[in-house]
Amino acid sequence: MFSSRKLAKYVSILAVVALAFLLLQPDVAARPRKKKKTKLVYPETKKVDVDDDYHGVQVPDPYRWLEDENARDTKAWVKAQNKVTFGWLEDIPERERILERLTNLYNFEKYKLPRQKGGRYFYEKNDGLQDQYVLHTGRSLEGEPRVLLDPNKLSKDGTIALMGYEASEDASLLAYSISDAGSDWREVKVRDVKTGKDQEDHLKWVKFSGISWTHDNKGFFYSRYDEPKSEEELTGVNYYHKLYYHRVGAPQSADELIYENPEEKEWGINGLVTDDGRYLIIHIQKGSARKNLIYYKDLQDPNGKVVKLIDEFEALYAFVDNDGPVFWFRTDNKAPKGRVIAIDINEPEPKNWKEIIRQSGDALREVDVINDKFICLYLANAQTRVMIYDLTGRFEQRLRLPGIGTAGGFEGRKTDKETFYVFTSFATPPTIYRYDAADGASSVFREPNVDFDPTRFRVDQVYCNSKDRTRIPMFLAHVEGARRDGTNPTLLYGYGGFNVAITPYFSVTNLVWMEMGGIYAVANIRGGGEYGKDWHEAGMKENRQNVFDDFIAAAEWLIETNYTSAPKLAIHGESNGGLLVGACMAQRPDLYGACIPEVGVLDMLRFHKFTIGWAWASDYGTSDDPALFKVLRSYSPLHNIKAGTAYPATFIMTSDHDDRVVPAHSFKFAAALQEAQSGPAPVLIRIEERAGHGAGTPTRKRLEASADRLGFLARALKMDVPAKLGVPKKKPRPPAG
Repeated sequence: MFSSRKLAKYVSILAVVALAFLLLQPDVAARPRKKKKTKLVYPETKKVDVDDDYHGVQVPDPYRWLEDENARDTKAWVKAQNKVTFGWLEDIPERERILERLTNLYNFEKYKLPRQKGGRYFYEKNDGLQDQYVLHTGRSLEGEPRVLLDPNKLSKDGTIALMGYEASEDASLLAYSISDAGSDWREVKVRDVKTGKDQEDHLKWVKFSGISWTHDNKGFFYSRYDEPKSEEELTGVNYYHKLYYHRVGAPQSADELIYENPEEKEWGINGLVTDDGRYLIIHIQKGSARKNLIYYKDLQDPNGKVVKLIDEFEALYAFVDNDGPVFWFRTDNKAPKGRVIAIDINEPEPKNWKEIIRQSGDALREVDVINDKFICLYLANAQTRVMIYDLTGRFEQRLRLPGIGTAGGFEGRKTDKETFYVFTSFATPPTIYRYDAADGASSVFREPNVDFDPTRFRVDQVYCNSKDRTRIPMFLAHVEGARRDGTNPTLLYGYGGFNVAITPYFSVTNLVWMEMGGIYAVANIRGGGEYGKDWHEAGMKENRQNVFDDFIAAAEWLIETNYTSAPKLAIHGESNGGLLVGACMAQRPDLYGACIPEVGVLDMLRFHKFTIGWAWASDYGTSDDPALFKVLRSYSPLHNIKAGTAYPATFIMTSDHDDRVVPAHSFKFAAALQEAQSGPAPVLIRIEERAGHGAGTPTRKRLEASADRLGFLARALKMDVPAKLGVPKKKPRPPAG
């Protein structure tokens, strides 16, 4: 849904930095610790007589009532389930020291990439254990910066988060968006940069939107939905996205509607002002499909109309930059791995399009222009490569990165002489580099000081064959010296959807897992974006079973090669990855010792009836289609639970304010699995309060959730957790004499 180049950069950076910290933040809310063992007795979950007719097939939905998160019965059920879950977790003796190690490791200064506008720098920093990052600003990056916005002061529980910001052209004003309790809904406000005080501007019902200022500093473009009914704020379907212009100082009711299409309720519409201030680029996407339209508007013409430049959903066109009327795009048009083209809006016919950078053997993921050079980020076997070309498309150099890992950033304008990027890997905390575009040199801007010894860890990339003999890459990370004797507790992670590439990233949670004696494995399965458009489409709709086959093959390979064994193997995935875990445990319950579906899409027949779920039809299809109904029902986790089956230990994780994947998915799955379970392994659901799909969750909540996850694994996999976790970083010897 995010369309602007800068917002795409922001999302890309989050994929590096936020992924780097996804599982690390804290939920250290004090809970009483019981010492004596508690017997696991699940709450009774009532069943109702509900049947749906899908193309002549009757499908029961006995837990439909759990879809109403505001109902008294649902709230009572949530409370009862949490009581059982936390009672079980509190019996885990290792949990306290896991939480202590997580907290100690996470207590280091963390930075997000600096951004420059109007002669001023902006960047976010977390001192260590702050619930939210704090926005700083200054005329230079040296010396003491000034705090411009501290979200930690906006709520007592740390659940209001800064989700995005954009300075005006002269950097006198800052438009910023905040989220409450992890919701996808945003409120946008405007702050005077000099005084640090908010103005009266207050925009609501903003979702999936960028912020882009006009160069006269008078206002900005943003996207929103109509105000929902109060009882449907977190579950109601989101349709009819609209692009507006807000003039600073005016009420939201006076905002100018720039573009909408009342006949296309599923269109997502975003606007971006080009760096020269001349044009408004309007990016239109239908759902989550990697195909979009491009319209534009000449901002110098007071009577200018919206012009349709690309008006068919036939390929991806990501706006990069422009040279006057010549627009550059990253596209997969006639290039499944991506290329860069130029379109002159004075001669917009496809026959006049020019190829600037042709398709290579690697997947092109990001492009920006700095110092009149194209900086292109490619993925080669799920590892970042950075290539630099001149504006004619002539290759100049490959940027040397610190090692095998993931890089992101490079935001800026084509006249800039510097930019910043972040590099991370499984044993490398996110390090920010300043790139001097004039001489091509990189220097460390901020390097985290994390209290661990990176030399103790090893990372390998291996390959296994899926059911149809497709070669699947997989990363393995563990402490040096791990024996291949089948006894290693192993956590296998995957996603496999929406063209998302899972690349090496640093996580304190995964670091502690490895210190506990575990192996961390990441399978780069089909459905993702590691190898371009074809790899993605091989896991879509009718091809979705390929995704599960790939993940199952990765699990079998880990067992066959003696890294682990089924009782010691756990699988974990979030969101679409939660679907992956749910489907694989339903298809092969014998293959795992533990399963963690987190904020998962688990009801594949009704996912499109809530919030933005309809947008996922591009990857899944929907049950409204007779043919795809059969496909969806064949793997839908909720609908493939079989009574009398011995399922692995299962830890379902969700949040009460998740309005991306509504918690009803997890509620219904937990109820059905608890009823069907015939084996002794626990089926638990952990429901976080005042949290959403992940973004903006306070540090204190993330850390406790991580401790609960690792504690669950320790108990479910019968791990022998070391009495002392971790070996601190070696301290330099004092000089002789």
